[in-house]
Amino acid sequence: MKIGIIGTGAVGKMLGTKMTELGHEVKMGSRTANNEKAAEWAKAAGAKASQGTFADAAAFGEMVFNCTRGEVSMQALNAAGAKNLDGKILVDVANPLDFSKGMPPTLTPSLANTHSLGEEIQKAFPAARVVKALNTMNCSLMVNPKLVDGSHDLFMCGNDITAKVAVANLLEQFGWSEVIDLGDITSSRATEMLLPIWIRLMMKYQTPNFNFKIVK
Repeated sequence: MKIGIIGTGAVGKMLGTKMTELGHEVKMGSRTANNEKAAEWAKAAGAKASQGTFADAAAFGEMVFNCTRGEVSMQALNAAGAKNLDGKILVDVANPLDFSKGMPPTLTPSLANTHSLGEEIQKAFPAARVVKALNTMNCSLMVNPKLVDGSHDLFMCGNDITAKVAVANLLEQFGWSEVIDLGDITSSRATEMLLPIWIRLMMKYQTPNFNFKIVK
């Protein structure tokens, strides 16, 4: 599969590297075509990795991952271009965190409780098939669920059932077998609101390598 990555941070690099290792072709997009971080990643990731602008990555991918910081996600996706995202599965991994008052961050007020970043992206790009997933864990765990002992859960949501199935199939290649579909994209409100407790748990235990397990 051809996959576009929007963003050059740790999340984008980790996901991009894993997907090239699995045999997928991955193009990492940034604001400029010659971004140094993207170039370093592409060189290290091998022949199936390449770089370009946000628009290049979106046009390249059959599936596109938004791996930007939540506060800049809309800017990056607007630069990627609606025409390059139309009809495609857009996996939103970002969280709308506000670090203006330091640690721990809060959620951006306009994107909490009655709204979410996932919904805002779907509203802005109605022809894209947005799936919210992977945003409730550290990027190392995203690509290697065995970092945590035993079974644990990955949450996803979105309006398009076939898009969620396609994302779940890809994540199964990462090693994920426990995927909980929370329903339509409004469930992004819930998964994004897990971040305040996730951050406090990380601060308490001094490790990001943990996850949630729903026990019934």
